Amino acid sequence: MIDRNAIAAARQQLAARPDFLRTTPLMRLSGRSLGVDCAEVWLKLEHLQVGGSFKARGMLYRLLANPVPDSGVIIASGGNAGIAVAAAAQALGVRCEVFVPEVSPEAKRARLRALGAEVVVTGAAYAQAYEACVARQQATGALQAHAYDQPEVVAGAGTLALEIEEQARRLPDSLLVSVGGGGLVGGVAAWVESRARVIALEPERAPTLHAARAAGQPVDVEVGGIAADSLGARRIGGIGWAVSQRHVHDALLLPDDAIRAAQLWLWKELKLAVEPAAALGLAALQTGSYRPAPHETVALILCGANFDPASLG
Repeated sequence: MIDRNAIAAARQQLAARPDFLRTTPLMRLSGRSLGVDCAEVWLKLEHLQVGGSFKARGMLYRLLANPVPDSGVIIASGGNAGIAVAAAAQALGVRCEVFVPEVSPEAKRARLRALGAEVVVTGAAYAQAYEACVARQQATGALQAHAYDQPEVVAGAGTLALEIEEQARRLPDSLLVSVGGGGLVGGVAAWVESRARVIALEPERAPTLHAARAAGQPVDVEVGGIAADSLGARRIGGIGWAVSQRHVHDALLLPDDAIRAAQLWLWKELKLAVEPAAALGLAALQTGSYRPAPHETVALILCGANFDPASLG
């Protein structure tokens, strides 16, 4: 179980590399400016993080906390975790190999190669890429990083919530968090605990946490849709599941058309270019899936921006 002590320890070790991670901005807007009947909406602009997503926090911590052999680091990823590992590996001067599924966008593959990673495209979905990655790791002995289900990865993600609290000098009343494998929601919820509501958000076509809550345990789901490249895990991770049982208030599902509409709104109205996974929070507010109280402050985490910007045209 990841807790606040683990996240504080992650923050302390990450502080040893201030040249790598960024303190991303917290944009504070009135609810009315977004057409939402609440006091404030905070946008945590984590898409401006190194590597274009929150994943840089956990991946750097994974590499700093473990010895890296000559064979380097290896990971299976829909794209964002791989980019984060590749960026951290480049900064630390170690080799990096990334296995990506066929659904991963070419823009993410190109970014991986630009960071010096060896890219292996295999499997129709993340699960198949992960199997191939495990087999390769067993052959090479490389340090394996997991996209969302390792203690360092989840604790690193939790530093994002710690940072929000520092920047605002308090927590919001609620945080709306996109969920794929559960690393981000696990880290955020572990830091927040019962001090604010954490609402998990998933695409209807990638309902890993929602399905687990219905079954009472993690289960495999079919994955597809607009955000499958970054929220494409077939099963919620063990760490995220354990934390969510204690500290996640609800898990909501959103249709692809609402996610796409929110993504375009963020670009057209605020000039924030984010990938679909980063738009679920706004989609939940715009559709009324989550209805904040008039006095409420809601935080949205814009978690990534690794996509083809031409798709916003």
